[in-house]
Amino acid sequence: MATVENDPTSSEGGAAAFSVVHSPIWSEYQLRKYPFQTRPIPRLSHTDPRAEMLMNNEEPLVLTDTNLVYPALKWDVPYLQENIGSGDFSVYIAENHKFLYYDEKKMANFENFSPKSRRIDMKFSDFVEKMEKTHEEGGDERVYLQQTLNDTVGRKIVVDFLGFNWNWINKQQSKRNWGQLTSNLLLIGMEGNVTPAHYDEQQNFFAQIKGYKRCILFPPDQFECLYPFPVHHPCDRQSQVDFENPDYKRFPNFKNVMGYETVVGPGDVLYIPMYWWHHIESLLSGGVTITVNFWYKGAPTPKRIENPLRAHQKVAIMRNIEKMLGEALGDPHEVLELDRRVEYYDSIDGRSSRVSVCDA
Repeated sequence: MATVENDPTSSEGGAAAFSVVHSPIWSEYQLRKYPFQTRPIPRLSHTDPRAEMLMNNEEPLVLTDTNLVYPALKWDVPYLQENIGSGDFSVYIAENHKFLYYDEKKMANFENFSPKSRRIDMKFSDFVEKMEKTHEEGGDERVYLQQTLNDTVGRKIVVDFLGFNWNWINKQQSKRNWGQLTSNLLLIGMEGNVTPAHYDEQQNFFAQIKGYKRCILFPPDQFECLYPFPVHHPCDRQSQVDFENPDYKRFPNFKNVMGYETVVGPGDVLYIPMYWWHHIESLLSGGVTITVNFWYKGAPTPKRIENPLRAHQKVAIMRNIEKMLGEALGDPHEVLELDRRVEYYDSIDGRSSRVSVCDA
């Protein structure tokens, strides 16, 4: 049973207002080792006033009792195989356990870009067969199903979906003036699969259904520590840093990164605020994991922007500037060259054109 205690250590934009003490049914040996420190993400009842405070402040937390996906807690691979329907599913096949997202439409901008995974469409039964075969062979290759739930699913899945706690989640959307629900993404992964650190431009309720996932989050003000790929790169919004083997010569500020983490299990719902970085891994030797994301567009931009700008607003502005430069120059590579020149002159002046807590 989780308990929440006061934590005297906190930081701007961080989720360190509370510490967490609980007895997990997973082991520390199932977690990968990384060279940075983390603080716990709070675990709270959805009725706890502190949960409301954190969400209003756009800080992450785990909600333990929303019953958001209660009808889906019976979902396992055999149940889904029997009931999910005969549609096609997007399956990623990676050469190792890391599934670095890439935008296929942006690959034309970078002729030498070679993705570390490939996406193929297959029937659910074929995916199950491929996953089982891959597991039995015991090599480095991994598979990961990532499919938006749509009208091709079977009747029982539809009934389960309609039984989700829409009353609760619709209230969260309304109270915070979020935009529409854009998608529900079904994720089915092998044990040990890793989705490297990235951020999304949408609000996310990350609902765990089967198995356990470790989630490491970083606030938007850690932007300069995590070295995102350029906006026009296929891996836009992804960190360039390999957490398991960081190159500190290329990415020196990564030494200063500070994360917040939790392990979510069946029934848990992790709120991932927009622009918060998140690094997700299915636990080692933990079996298959199943998750459903609820992605919402953020609240409309206020007509009057007040200073000082919040960290996520700075990220959004930097993204827009980079996009506009690419359109004006007509070549995304020209943006990269311009950025390198700015960094060069900043180094001569002994200052940085970008402000970050990582430089403190």
